[in-house]
Amino acid sequence: MAAAAPDFWDDQEKAQGAMRDITKLQNEVGIWENLRKHLDDTLELASLEDEALEDDLAVEVTQLEEEVADLEFRTLFSRQYDDEDAIVTIHAGAGGTEAQDWADMLLRMYTRWAESHGYSVDILDISTGDEAGIKSVMLSIRGDYVYGRLRSERGVHRLVRISPYDSSSRRHTSFAKLELWPDIADEIEVDIDEKDLRIDRFRASGAGGQHVQKNETAVRITHLPTGIVVSCQNQRSLTQNIQMAMSVLKSQLYELEQEKQEAEISDLKGESVDAGWGNQIRSYVLHPYKMVKDLRTSYETGNTQAVLDGRLDPFMEEYLRASVGE
Repeated sequence: MAAAAPDFWDDQEKAQGAMRDITKLQNEVGIWENLRKHLDDTLELASLEDEALEDDLAVEVTQLEEEVADLEFRTLFSRQYDDEDAIVTIHAGAGGTEAQDWADMLLRMYTRWAESHGYSVDILDISTGDEAGIKSVMLSIRGDYVYGRLRSERGVHRLVRISPYDSSSRRHTSFAKLELWPDIADEIEVDIDEKDLRIDRFRASGAGGQHVQKNETAVRITHLPTGIVVSCQNQRSLTQNIQMAMSVLKSQLYELEQEKQEAEISDLKGESVDAGWGNQIRSYVLHPYKMVKDLRTSYETGNTQAVLDGRLDPFMEEYLRASVGE
């Protein structure tokens, strides 16, 4: 095994990347081995032909069906980085406090979704709203197939509700945008010229300006040729924040290059873009009726509270099945 080689840990960064790859492969193999063992045990139970065991057998069959359905779902992750971790940003749209509160609701929704899957969530950078909510937030979400699952969420989310901030109780429409990148900085080579960077340091702070640090440990990096701006303030030191911000910048630059290449290929093929897969991807209506509807797949549910509490998997699965069909 390569990990047992005497010089394996000479390059710590490369070794850690290799160990992550090994762990992923071991987990994949383990899933299939567990399914095979479960199937063998169930077949052995069925071969006993004992009526007293029929209820137990039914339970085992149901569990097998769920495991097979989960594996079938995994086959929908067909893109190169679907099994990677993800960097997520949420930006409040125009509309002041209303939009900022909606962005905060989305932050809660995706945090709940991630926690329900046992994923880890770290806030890399956050800008709080003037009165309530947030202007923007950047998250790192780590776990199995995080990027593949969250591909369905990239775009503009629209909320319709009676505003809690309107003394006249009028109905308001708010927008927030979710952006997404695979967390692949350790796996790709992206050349960044230091001359193309502007690095600004500032004091990190918590929500509402609380817990302001005395030292300028937070960092904002601007990539001048593209205008991409990345901020990070959650790490303990300036050096750590710069390293994290550079990792995010590398992922964004790589994704930008990939999008350019795909656009060039589409132009050569003469393909048209379906407007149904455009910016506004989903509507969350809380008044005058309750409905969450995906505008690309037409999947909808009236259980708006469950969705806002993180029950997003049905929307993700419908999107993945539709995108595979496309």
